[in-house]
Amino acid sequence: MSEGAKLIGAGAATIALAGAAVGIGNVFSSLIHSVARNPSLAKQLFGYAILGFALTEAIALFALMMAFLILFVF
Repeated sequence: MSEGAKLIGAGAATIALAGAAVGIGNVFSSLIHSVARNPSLAKQLFGYAILGFALTEAIALFALMMAFLILFVF
C-alpha cells in the first residue's frame, strides 16, 4: 500500500514538469515576438529571456527533486 502511494505521489509531482515546459515555450515565444517587433533591443531581450528560462527551469528542477525525494527517501 505504501509503495503504491509513493508512486502516485511521485507521478503527481512530475506534473509540474509539463507546466515548466509550457512556461519555457512561452518565454522563448515571447522573445521571438519581441525581437520581431523591435530588433534593436534583441540583446537586452535575450538577457531577460535567459533569466526567465533559468527561473522556469528552477521550478522544474524543484519538482523533479520532490519526485525523487518521494520515491527514494520516504
